[in-house]
Amino acid sequence: MEAATKSTPLPPKASDADTELALRLGSVMIHCFGGRGGDVLQVIDESGLTFVQMKTLMTLQEPESSSTVTALSETLGISPPSASRAAEGLVKKGLATRVEDAEDRRVRRVTLSAKGRRIADRILSARLAGLEDFAATLTAPERKKLETALDALVKRDEIAEIYRNHERRLRR
Repeated sequence: MEAATKSTPLPPKASDADTELALRLGSVMIHCFGGRGGDVLQVIDESGLTFVQMKTLMTLQEPESSSTVTALSETLGISPPSASRAAEGLVKKGLATRVEDAEDRRVRRVTLSAKGRRIADRILSARLAGLEDFAATLTAPERKKLETALDALVKRDEIAEIYRNHERRLRR
């Protein structure tokens, strides 16, 4: 007898214009992460992390960040058992610790160790290297158009927060 599975509802069908824009944006991203962006894969491969562990590591990589397994599960869109396995894998590799919540002793928080932060920094640096290489090839008009588009996008709350966090990391 098959176990019942919880299925995620499919997103609404994208318009042709959305699909075209996504294809164009995806092509730029693949180009940026294809060359030196391959360094990202090398760093991840050397770390021995699974894909879910890598996503968990990057979710926890903000300074002073800690999270419950439940929150990680919701953020990453995975089941609580998958999030728990990923967190436990990071703990076993010495990349994270589980600590008791200061306000509720029943809650355990996952926090990156110094070693985990170093790997997260290496992954981020490798990602940025591919983007820097791409930015260096832009003509002045291309650069101006891209800067204008990015200025508008970085004003979105969800992107602004990511930008601020990464900017702080690079400036320290």
